[in-house]
Amino acid sequence: MCSASRLKETMDIEAYFERIGYKNCGNKLDLETLTDILQCQIRAIPFENLNIHCGASMDIGLEDIFDQVVKRRRGGWCLQVNHLLYWALTTMGFETTMLGGYVYSTPANKYSSGMIHLLVQVSIKGRNYIVDAGFGRSYQMWEPLELISGKDQPQVPCIFRLTEETGTWYLDQIRREQYIPNQEFVNSDLLEKNEYRKIYSFTLEPRTIEDFESVNIYLQTSPASVFTNKSFCSLQTPEGVHCLVGSTLTYRRFSYKDNVDLVEFKALKEEEIEEVLKTIFGISLEEKLVPKHGDRFFTI
Repeated sequence: MCSASRLKETMDIEAYFERIGYKNCGNKLDLETLTDILQCQIRAIPFENLNIHCGASMDIGLEDIFDQVVKRRRGGWCLQVNHLLYWALTTMGFETTMLGGYVYSTPANKYSSGMIHLLVQVSIKGRNYIVDAGFGRSYQMWEPLELISGKDQPQVPCIFRLTEETGTWYLDQIRREQYIPNQEFVNSDLLEKNEYRKIYSFTLEPRTIEDFESVNIYLQTSPASVFTNKSFCSLQTPEGVHCLVGSTLTYRRFSYKDNVDLVEFKALKEEEIEEVLKTIFGISLEEKLVPKHGDRFFTI
């Protein structure tokens, strides 16, 4: 049996719709549908790397992703959840292109040298949009971003801005102030300190999932990778975002008052983590998680 036929048998778009809670039967290939799909996915499928800290691998083949995310109701990182999103949008009939990004490092003050982020371009009636369900935390877009240079695009989490320079596009955000009622966490290394935040750069060169195979191995095996250094899980809600990093649980409520986000912290006991994963993130792990909060830079 050819691989395309096998994929068709094992991957069902209706099962994906059920997984993300998408109920719009019209499925018009318009911006409203694209926005609905993106928002349903980011509120149902966590951005997480827990496999690494359970002794398992982060696989990026479509069948593996579908089994993990749809059938076993887990989350994944960008190479997984955005690959799934790319497949779903393409299956629905959208005009899609897989793109590769270079993530900005605040401590290093530069973009990654390797292409470590997967994102998706969607074209609708002559207009191009960026959709990305795999950055998580408070950097996660809630709506598609129109591919226009220099235009502020306000969304619930923040103001996003795309800028193009000599063929390279840059995604930045303008953030709100943040209020942390738990005073012992006001200096937490998890807190983003910058109001203007660079997120990643990318070009419009079409990519395939094979372009990410080597970096997928590197990110989950190298001691230099933030993903081996920290266990994390984040999930968007209609008002904000839950994040679990190591054993620290946070909830950010966007714009709880004028131009201020509320960020609440809770230090969990190890025996509480399993229940939190089930009740807040909808995740039941098959293997034992070893939570990790290393010293690599990672903000929520």
